[in-house]
Amino acid sequence: MFSIGDFARFGSVSVRMLRHYDEIGLLPPSEVDPCSGYRFYVAEQLARLNRIVALKELGFTLNQVAELLDGQLSAERLHGMLQLRRAQLANQVAADTARLASVEARLLRIEKEGVMPEQEIIVKPLSATLVAEMSDVAAESGEAAVGPIIERLYARLGKLIPEAGLTITGAPVVYYEELEEGLRVHVAHQVTGTAAPGSSLDLHLLPEIPQAATLVHRGKLAELCVSFEAMGRWADENRYAPNAPIREVYLSAPEDPTSDGWVVELQMPVASAV
Repeated sequence: MFSIGDFARFGSVSVRMLRHYDEIGLLPPSEVDPCSGYRFYVAEQLARLNRIVALKELGFTLNQVAELLDGQLSAERLHGMLQLRRAQLANQVAADTARLASVEARLLRIEKEGVMPEQEIIVKPLSATLVAEMSDVAAESGEAAVGPIIERLYARLGKLIPEAGLTITGAPVVYYEELEEGLRVHVAHQVTGTAAPGSSLDLHLLPEIPQAATLVHRGKLAELCVSFEAMGRWADENRYAPNAPIREVYLSAPEDPTSDGWVVELQMPVASAV
């Protein structure tokens, strides 16, 4: 069972959006704590969330989405609708490229619901790491909103780190912080050295993680959400409680975001469920 924040991360949506889906009866939580009012969800609800987001991407209103889902929309029917939308997006201007990737990722998640990735999930400790970090806030989750922020922050880090007299020593790291309105995107480089006086870089230690579930994603960046969902199912099936934030370590990052040569290690802090 997941908290609303964990469920939002595994489903690649915002907490605010999940609350709205609950309020209109589209996706109520599995349980609500009668004392605190905290919402809790189960892994089986990820399938319905995938369909809701996919249908929204197709342009349906939430009322229409509810009617389609209550009519037991089949995966085959939804697959066909998503393929049609993909063809339409391909003919639009370059600004819609990120949205096209989002539709394709949702299609892949639906096709692979309940299927674990070929890569093994390994539980291991992670040492504290010195990083130079920058962050900014995205209005919502999703590649269209988050991708440009990551690209911009990494470009600035690549310039400021050597100017500050620091040396990059490891793969770049991305992690996210849920806010009431939006998502704070943290972008960091592992470094060594002492920053020059007056540097604007945030230099600090990423804390040690005594126990982290890790999975190495290989393939297209747009398919990273499938690995996230697989980790959520794994945690639920093996009775691990995920903790925030989940780190993304970019071991191989091609210049082309559509390349299938991406290698990203997902690092999810976990604790044994009571």
